[in-house]
Amino acid sequence: MTIKGIDFAALSLKDALDLAILIEEEARERYEEFADQMHLHHTPEAAQFFRFMSGNEEKHRVQLLSRRTELFGEAPMAVSRQMIFEVEAPEYDEARAFMTPREALQAAFRAEKKAYAFFNQALPQLREAVVKALFEELREEEVEHQRLVLAELDKTPPDPVLRADDFADEPSAQ
Repeated sequence: MTIKGIDFAALSLKDALDLAILIEEEARERYEEFADQMHLHHTPEAAQFFRFMSGNEEKHRVQLLSRRTELFGEAPMAVSRQMIFEVEAPEYDEARAFMTPREALQAAFRAEKKAYAFFNQALPQLREAVVKALFEELREEEVEHQRLVLAELDKTPPDPVLRADDFADEPSAQ
């Protein structure tokens, strides 16, 4: 996770909402990228799960955007995507060819834990009570997301001992 140029002590509610919207947007896009990769690698169960996660991130983004628009109308953003990287989005190296549904769920769980850590670490730096309340709410939503992913993990069969990549041929010179 990378954060650049954000002064949490001076963060306004508008900027905090914008930041949260950008975090959800980045996560949604990453899950879509992963879903496309899994589709190409013929792992439809993992692709389906990543699309499900993308949809969840989009729902949350829309809720935050609606709240922001209600409070601040069309006021321009003071924060940008360049200020964040992988706050809630799974890391790029999480995707694997022939990824199992269990591996996809584990990647999502790590991303939700990472987002929780971000909001939790930012809380002591926040000065405005309303911003602190928003970050507490967002942090608790990450706990709920973790619970949902863990519940899905509990229902998912274990990975096979032998995996498809155990049998993949190494590239060779022609």
